[in-house]
Amino acid sequence: MNELPSIVIESAHHFPLLTNHTFALMLIAQKPDVRMREIAATIGITERAVQRIVDDLTSVGYISVTKSGRRNQYRIQPESPMRHPLTRHLNIGELIHFISPESTLALERDSA
Repeated sequence: MNELPSIVIESAHHFPLLTNHTFALMLIAQKPDVRMREIAATIGITERAVQRIVDDLTSVGYISVTKSGRRNQYRIQPESPMRHPLTRHLNIGELIHFISPESTLALERDSA
């Protein structure tokens, strides 16, 4: 019988399935007082890019930011609906729970 060759598909182009916005949201959900510097280092982007992402997430209502001394304190707005037509039936809390169930516990503690 003929044996099928083992085929390994290598792609010269690697890409993350999730966006930097999603990664930042996950990090904020895990640690609400995370520094922008930490987010940048973890994702592998500049602090300036993180500032833009935080501004984006704040402007659409996914997170709120308050000052706590010299640090920012982030709060996820879990009931905020996602904006894309394909995901409009979901909210941010459901996304976080799907991708990072341990972050859901932090959301529940914050809302209590």
